Amino acid sequence: MARYQDQKVSLDVENKRRFFTPLLDISIDVKESDEYVVASFGERLDLLAFRYYGDASFWWIIAAANPSLRRDSVYLEPGTQVRVPINYAEILNSFNSFNQL
Repeated sequence: MARYQDQKVSLDVENKRRFFTPLLDISIDVKESDEYVVASFGERLDLLAFRYYGDASFWWIIAAANPSLRRDSVYLEPGTQVRVPINYAEILNSFNSFNQL
């Protein structure tokens, strides 16, 4: 499931533009089951998501678990330690219920 798949689309009547209703982010607690990866050259959040979750579209889970990462790119600086939450199904359920999706 992609992050925006079930998101509501709203219409700005004044500007006649459609937009996604903003989603509320959740905090992702540190757990003993989390894995830590040291990024190598060319490492990206979507590649990590595919490796650990089998779905590259879940990159945002890893980004949310690492608030100190750059927000303008999915690329990781080599040598950066990245926390990968392994309990992604639980995180998706929390995200969906939090945003009433």
